Amino acid sequence: MALPLMPKATAVWLVENTALSFEQIAEFCGMHSLEVQAIADGEVAIGMVGRDPVGNGELTKDEIERCEKNPDLKLQIRIHDLPQPIARAKGPRYTPVTKRGDKPDGIAWLLKNHPELSDAAISRLIGTTKPTIAAVRDKTHWNTSNIKPRSPVLLGLCSQRELEAALSRARRGLPEPEMETTTLLETAEDRALAAEQAALEDEEHEEEIEE
Repeated sequence: MALPLMPKATAVWLVENTALSFEQIAEFCGMHSLEVQAIADGEVAIGMVGRDPVGNGELTKDEIERCEKNPDLKLQIRIHDLPQPIARAKGPRYTPVTKRGDKPDGIAWLLKNHPELSDAAISRLIGTTKPTIAAVRDKTHWNTSNIKPRSPVLLGLCSQRELEAALSRARRGLPEPEMETTTLLETAEDRALAAEQAALEDEEHEEEIEE
């Protein structure tokens, strides 16, 4: 069974904000009911900030209310249609071809909603380049007329945890961590991906001109 991203913090929130039984919370978070009871008694996770599974799209209010009415029911985690991004140990982020056309939308959303993020932070989050970010910002991008600000998390370009970490660094004035040096093989792969993306964008551009 799939578990929430931060099980213990999620359990803290559910204990504090719902009337669910310890068993229901334990089942949903992959914990023992005694550990959940210890959280409720203030013996475990003292001072831990709860993580809202509703706000993070892992549960709905209706699902919580359904289970609150019947302690024999089990909470069902929401399954997202969008594929969750996989973090790479080093090197630029790989984005599937089908998702690359969404990058300008994700960039536009970050520029609009989080101006505190540097170009380096946006580049790291979405796996894009600074010239592309500048083009979106200055509205000189070739596809400007079709760019619509959309959350990069909902687009599957980065995770909520990665976005929150980047925002935390920006608010504290911390620099972006440097990427580790890539191997020759990774460099070759990245160049091939970049060429593939450029060809795809040129193709889309030509189709728009023809239309």
